[in-house]
Amino acid sequence: MLLSDKVVIVSGIGPGLGQELAQSAVREGARVVLAARTESYLEEVDQELRAKGAETLVVPTDISEREQCDALVEKTLSRFGRVDCLINSAYTPGQMGLFESSDLDDWRLPLEVNLFGSLGLTQAAVAPMKEQGGGSVVFVNTMVQKKPLPTQGAYATSKGALTAAARQLARELGPHGIRVNSIYMGWMWGPPVEQYVNGAAKAQGVEPAEVIAGITQDIPIGSIPDDSDCANAVIFLASDHARAITGAGLDCNGGEWMP
Repeated sequence: MLLSDKVVIVSGIGPGLGQELAQSAVREGARVVLAARTESYLEEVDQELRAKGAETLVVPTDISEREQCDALVEKTLSRFGRVDCLINSAYTPGQMGLFESSDLDDWRLPLEVNLFGSLGLTQAAVAPMKEQGGGSVVFVNTMVQKKPLPTQGAYATSKGALTAAARQLARELGPHGIRVNSIYMGWMWGPPVEQYVNGAAKAQGVEPAEVIAGITQDIPIGSIPDDSDCANAVIFLASDHARAITGAGLDCNGGEWMP
């Protein structure tokens, strides 16, 4: 198993990729710390994982609050004694809108959560990783910062800044045995995208299959990647199977974006 006996923190547990990341980590042998703002959903996922025999810890956390990031890491250390992997999946899409009509104050929230929140949690995890001789950090990023979409400027900008930060961290933390990588998600089939497809189909007066066909025409593999498959790619980067990889960015979008 890729994460046998590892302690993994996953931020942003929610329907779709977040819960799949937790499930994949457990399946690969990890003890998993579940973090997100919505405690009720954390508990729901936790019950599912415990029913499979998993060792878990639930820590409701708003990563935009540094004190809560510190508390998350402290509780992890208190329970499990170490932090081997940190998967930064928590995010907010922010306010959608065209740049020329946007209030730039609305751009601050994605920066606070997606950039500074993820960096604050990473900073909290660095000390125990250094003390134990290493670890891995994965930033879940987005194809949108490479293939721009109108109205998503705030989100893309926050994630673009995170890309630059991840490379900087990889360079600085590498000598301490800490690897830092990014993964760029495109369309992922799961509850959020299914909801979007059904809503778009209703608004357009077409069948969901027609909306899906419009999306997949740009995806070489011919289908929307399942969020569980995308989670598996994250787990690979977090694991020792990727111990020669740091400062990298993996595109995980079915080939929709090819540099």
